[in-house]
Amino acid sequence: MDVRRQLGIRIKELREIASLSQEELAHRSSVHVTYLSGMENGKRNPSLLVLNRVATALNVKLGELFGRI
Repeated sequence: MDVRRQLGIRIKELREIASLSQEELAHRSSVHVTYLSGMENGKRNPSLLVLNRVATALNVKLGELFGRI
C-alpha cells in the first residue's frame, strides 16, 4: 500500500477517535476541507508543516501520524 494512503488512513483513524468531522479538523489545522479529504484518501502529499498542524489539531505528536506506517 502506498505510504500516502497509509498516512491518510491513520489521519482518518485519529480524527474519528477525536470525534471530529473533516470540516472541524480542517478548520482547526488551517487547511481546506478538500485538501484534508485528499490527504485522507492518499491523493495528497502534504508537507511536514501541514502534517504538524494536523497533528496539533488532533492533539497528538507528529510521530503518532506515522505510528503504523
